[in-house]
Amino acid sequence: MTGLEVSDAHVRLGDKQVLAGVSATFRPGEITTIAGPNGAGKSTLLTALAGLRHPDRGRVLIGNEDIFGLAPRARARRIAYLPQLPEIAWAVDVRTLVGLGRIPHVGARGLGADDDAAVTRAMASAGIESFADRDVTTLSGGERARVLLARALAGEPQWLLADEPLTGLDPGYQLEVAALFRKLAADQGCGVVITLHDLHMALRISDRVVVLAEGRVLADGPPATALAPDILAEAYGVETRAWDGEAGRVIEIIGRRAAP
Repeated sequence: MTGLEVSDAHVRLGDKQVLAGVSATFRPGEITTIAGPNGAGKSTLLTALAGLRHPDRGRVLIGNEDIFGLAPRARARRIAYLPQLPEIAWAVDVRTLVGLGRIPHVGARGLGADDDAAVTRAMASAGIESFADRDVTTLSGGERARVLLARALAGEPQWLLADEPLTGLDPGYQLEVAALFRKLAADQGCGVVITLHDLHMALRISDRVVVLAEGRVLADGPPATALAPDILAEAYGVETRAWDGEAGRVIEIIGRRAAP
C-alpha cells in the first residue's frame, strides 16, 4: 500500500481562505481522524485528498504520483470517497446501488463473478444483507448511510475517505462501523481517513488525529496528544478536562473558554 500526502495546500472559496498551507502525511493501515470546528476546512481537505478538488497551490500525492495526474478511473480504483451528505436520486434496489462501487473495475461485459463476490462481501461487512432487495428510497437515514458505505467498500479501495461517516447512526451501529474501519486498516492495510465532530469517538477509534483550525494544522499526533485540553481550547474555544475511563480516554467539555 502507498501513502497519501498533502503538501502546502491552499484553497480559497469566494472570499474565504479555507486551507492555508496544510501539510500532512497519511499512512496505510491506520485510521486518521481530521477534527476541528465548523469551517476549519475538514471537508475541503478530504475532497483534495480524494482528488476531487484541486488546491489553488500545493500538491497531493499518492505514493510518488500526483493524484491529479491519474485518470479518474485509475484514481477511483485506489481511493473511495464517501461524502457527508450523499444523495440517492433514483429508486433502485440496494444490491444494484452497492454494485455501482465496482464501476472503476468493470470491463465492457459488465459485472463478472469477481465483481459479484466483492459486492456480497461489502454488503456483509456493512451488515445490510437483510435488505439487499429493498428499494433504497424506502430506507431510513442510518440504513442509507450503511448502504453507501457498502458501495464504497465494494470497490476494494486502498484508501477510504469518509466525511462524517457516523452521522445518523445509532450508538450500536457507530461502534460496528468503527470496528469495520479498524478491520479494514489492521487486517487489509487500507488507509482510512475520516472527519468527525464527536471527540469521544475520535479518541476511541483513531490511530492519529489531525486538528484543523482556520485552515491550518493545529495538531497532528496520537489522539490523546492532539486532543489535549490546550489544543481543544485553541481550536474550539472550550474548556475541557480529560481522564481515563473504562472504555478509554474521556473528554468532558466544561464550557466556553473565558475571554483573554
